[in-house]
Amino acid sequence: MASAWWPCLVLALLSGLGASGFPRSPFRLLGKRSLPEGVVDGIEVYSTKISSKVTSRFAHNVVTTRAVNRADVAKEVSFDVELPKTAFITNFTLTIDGITYPGNVKEKEAAKKQYEKAVSQGKTAGLVKASGRKLEKFTVSVNVAAGSKVTFELTYEELLKRHKGKYEMYLKVQPKQLVKHFEIEVDIFEPQGISMLDAEASFITNDILGSALTKSFSGKKGHVSFKPTMDQQRSCSNCTDSLLNGDFTITYDVNRESPANVQIVNGYFVHFFAPQGLPVVPKNVVFVIDISGSMEGRKLKQTKDALLKILDDMKEEDYLNFILFSGHVDTWKESLVQATAENLQEARAFVRNMRSTGLTNINDGLLTGISMLNQAREAHVVPERSTSIVIMLTDGDANVGVSRPEKIQENVRNAIGGKFPLYNLGFGNNLNYNFLEAMALENHGVARRIYEDSDADLQLQGFYEEVANPLLTGVEVEYPENAILDLTQNSYHHFYDGSEIVVAGRLVDEHMNSFKADVKGHGAINDLTFTEDVDMKEMEKALQEQDYIFGNYIERLWAYLTIEQLLEKRKNAHGEQKENLTAQALDLSLKYHFVTPLTSMVVTKPEDNEDMDAIADKLGEEAPVDKQDTSVTPSWPYSTSYLSSPNPYYYVDGDPHFIIQVPEKDDALCFNIDEDPGTVLRLIQDPATGLTVNGQIIGDKRGSPDSKTRKTYFGKLGIASAHMDLQIEVTTEKITLWNGAVSSTFSWLDTVTITQDGLSVTINRKKNMVVSFGDGVTFVVVLHQVWKKHPIHQDFLGFYVVDSHRMSAQTHGLLGQFFHPFDFKVSDIHPGSDPTKPEATMVVKNHLLTVTRGYQKDYRKDISVGMKVACWFVHNNGEGLIDGVHTDYIVPNLF
Repeated sequence: MASAWWPCLVLALLSGLGASGFPRSPFRLLGKRSLPEGVVDGIEVYSTKISSKVTSRFAHNVVTTRAVNRADVAKEVSFDVELPKTAFITNFTLTIDGITYPGNVKEKEAAKKQYEKAVSQGKTAGLVKASGRKLEKFTVSVNVAAGSKVTFELTYEELLKRHKGKYEMYLKVQPKQLVKHFEIEVDIFEPQGISMLDAEASFITNDILGSALTKSFSGKKGHVSFKPTMDQQRSCSNCTDSLLNGDFTITYDVNRESPANVQIVNGYFVHFFAPQGLPVVPKNVVFVIDISGSMEGRKLKQTKDALLKILDDMKEEDYLNFILFSGHVDTWKESLVQATAENLQEARAFVRNMRSTGLTNINDGLLTGISMLNQAREAHVVPERSTSIVIMLTDGDANVGVSRPEKIQENVRNAIGGKFPLYNLGFGNNLNYNFLEAMALENHGVARRIYEDSDADLQLQGFYEEVANPLLTGVEVEYPENAILDLTQNSYHHFYDGSEIVVAGRLVDEHMNSFKADVKGHGAINDLTFTEDVDMKEMEKALQEQDYIFGNYIERLWAYLTIEQLLEKRKNAHGEQKENLTAQALDLSLKYHFVTPLTSMVVTKPEDNEDMDAIADKLGEEAPVDKQDTSVTPSWPYSTSYLSSPNPYYYVDGDPHFIIQVPEKDDALCFNIDEDPGTVLRLIQDPATGLTVNGQIIGDKRGSPDSKTRKTYFGKLGIASAHMDLQIEVTTEKITLWNGAVSSTFSWLDTVTITQDGLSVTINRKKNMVVSFGDGVTFVVVLHQVWKKHPIHQDFLGFYVVDSHRMSAQTHGLLGQFFHPFDFKVSDIHPGSDPTKPEATMVVKNHLLTVTRGYQKDYRKDISVGMKVACWFVHNNGEGLIDGVHTDYIVPNLF
């Protein structure tokens, strides 16, 4: 059944409240300067953009807000976004003065210790979460220095579910001040073709909307743009406050020439099924209504109003009954009766006379209703081709009769026996919603919270409308045996008019020419089979435009749907089964970077020279509305497993000292390179993998004029992957990543992880950076910081190769040439000119060398002290050890 939770988003950027809680004045003089219009308390929000790209119902949404602190002192800026409960956050970045602080999705429970540690150390730890009717709230605040700019960017994804015949994007817009560049851009790409597209805003007049809004659709593509000018945003012609405060709604549907549509991209497929024009299957409905004392007053009145409207919509071929429960159970009729005009009139009188009283006996109320449906079927009172439904409404927990939730679940499960669905509606917050949801899910239904607002009767009526028109029962979606892997749910008790069944999976052979998809179900008159023959060649042609949005959308749609269904199954699982479901959902959440109930997103950002850990969590529906929940936190992503790597290591650190470990000899060789500051040296080059690492030499601030005693280090490193079109420039101040022409900059003050296909970059605050390509190449860059006022020395970098087994035999460079096995022999060890450093004769690469025993430092484990590594030192810039001479490795620039 299609969910009623539609995609929603609220955007609010706050510039702070005064001590009284009222907004601060929008005007302020800074010295002799007057602030430009749109500045509130010194903060100008100069750009807000909501960009949504929808491909085959799968929405990829990016909310970007840019602000500048026009004040002469630091100011706090908050970024608030409300997004659909059905959505998963996939990314968040905070950019301050060109430095980007990204979010990282990690397993939730492992994070708890880190969060508690941050709190115990007195660091500011913020938990970013809140709940509303259809929305979850993402909020993060940051201190912005005078004159500084800040950019917030939140990305989330979701599968739009069809509801009452259309897909709906509901954006609640609330910037709270005039914004120079405010924009909503929505691009829709539907391979079936778009049949209708509309957009409206509740907060703006039609005249203004007409000039600020453009909408169009043709064939497979649709576009909506909303760009109000600052004058159009004003609440009145001379006002400085914004009227952008309300609902912006986009609705669309697709062409349905065929009831089914299959799409395939990169070995993943999605199958949409929504037949039209079928007769409605008659339904047998039992309403099980809580009339305990807590329902007295407004709740009971709204329940009556909803039931009276529902009775108006009953069809004559339907059957119904009412079961009322409090401390005991009352029924309207002894058995189900047909929805004739006479019976409906009598039912209305019964509903109007309902009175609240007593306690709450959920068990007996449900079992009475279930028994009545079973008896009606057995006695052939109801039509053979009809479907049965139980709808229960309650506002509290069971407190009389069988009151233990687990026992009620067991009784209900045994009584229904999988024959029909149970829908549980929970009124308000004072109930065990987890229990209602688990009981509904294990009986093929859903639970829904009914909020205690003025429209509660419409919420009840709206839910009934979703299930009022079943077109098929016992729906099974079938594919060729041994052709499909990792299939999402493919059997459904009902298909309701206006909804859509979505099944996704992987093809065993993505190069197959064709396959067949069958959907089978029982209709009101006969059994039906809908067959879709998929021609892979034709499919490839039809989807050539899929790059219009983003190419891997079907794989992400499959992952989204799979996680959603695993989490639902998990709610009723126990023991090993629950552990397996949890592990599967967690693995997918981490792989696809989704914030789900099993994961959290950590954002580390600067605040008053301390770290602040901003944490995004996904709430469960059971959380109390509008209350902060600080019970769970995210994990820290940073592993130090590379420190104990069994692989041989190679590194360059210090002056610059090159260290080559030779595991076969249980020994190491070392050499220095003496070159002028500014020289760039080729450290690694692998034409097969496309990886290159170069380093630029720096000198001390003030060195000795004697070149033999001057000290040099690496001050910049360039790591590049030609195959990934990726470049990483590391300096002692910042790290910059280029993906093609797009760059991201990070600070050494961060602790962050950046991941993309085939790449992981982790920056550990003021310590090191770990770069992994795939599962077989890992580099570590160590940051050495000295006292800023030191008269001679300055910060420098160390470079360590801790895993190189996936690099090819063609790898070369000052370090890379040693990734391949080589041999050396040491003989004639004798005292040298320095008695602490013996000398010896070495034969290596057919050269006879005089070498000196010494020690260098490995700083991977301890950045301050380092660990001594004994090695044989090869003099004269590694002459005789390295291929050629050291000047052969000089290159013009880092990349």
